[in-house]
Amino acid sequence: MIYKFNPIVKTLVWGTEAWVLSGVKGSESRCIATDETLNEIWGGEFPLLIKFIDAKQDLSIQVHPDDAMAKERHGCNGKTEMWYIIGASKDAHLLCGLKKAISSEDYVRLVQEDRITEVIKDHKVAPGNVFFLPAGRIHAICGGCYLAEIQETSDITYRIYDYNRPGLDGKPRQLHTEQAKDAIDYRVFPEYRTHYTPAKDKVVELVRDSHFVTSLCEISAPIELEAYKQKDSFLILIGLEGECEVQGAPGNGGVTLAAGESLLVLEEAGVQVSPAGEGAKFLTVHL
Repeated sequence: MIYKFNPIVKTLVWGTEAWVLSGVKGSESRCIATDETLNEIWGGEFPLLIKFIDAKQDLSIQVHPDDAMAKERHGCNGKTEMWYIIGASKDAHLLCGLKKAISSEDYVRLVQEDRITEVIKDHKVAPGNVFFLPAGRIHAICGGCYLAEIQETSDITYRIYDYNRPGLDGKPRQLHTEQAKDAIDYRVFPEYRTHYTPAKDKVVELVRDSHFVTSLCEISAPIELEAYKQKDSFLILIGLEGECEVQGAPGNGGVTLAAGESLLVLEEAGVQVSPAGEGAKFLTVHL
């Protein structure tokens, strides 16, 4: 079967998030056709969360704990995630990773002195850019970025710095300085951007991790996508540009995927995706 869900739109101090595929307790996606929740269809907590994020202002600087820390502290998954930039204003940028080595004591001092941004790598971005963020990596989406986010099913965020601005209630938002101190990966890497070579009418792998595998498809003709037959298998399609028809087994009917939408595919024989008009661009995600 192929399922489409109603988005859950959240308005925040910096912009909006559309949760288009969510099994997070209290924010579970509901199927448009059946009104079932994602977790009811899946038979348990769905392992991934898919969002479209439209940042009008800078998000807080934050970090997420890994699975072991999150389970110990909160009884839930950690958060490894990735971003695919769909749209970007002229001066759009984001923060990702440390650009110089610091200690945990340096980190606390820099936060207290409002200087933490001095040690975080700033990246100018454009549509098509990809960033993979393993748990522990400091990051922040900045104003002017519109992106798709794939992440573990978790809503655990440690807010490091929020520019001393008030939240929607007029009060300063809570910081998690001490919790983040132990969660941060203090290593410095030479590159934080994911590089790939685009190719039309092919499946181009972007990220392969133990939590998810994400690929890019830009099609001008129908393409066959295989089923993933391992235990707990599924395929997610995330619309980026244009519109396409996703067809499963004969008799199951097709489902339209447009930009800003997501589909959950549970088809043992895989699916055929056909572009409407001149072409379409979408991401695929599986375990």
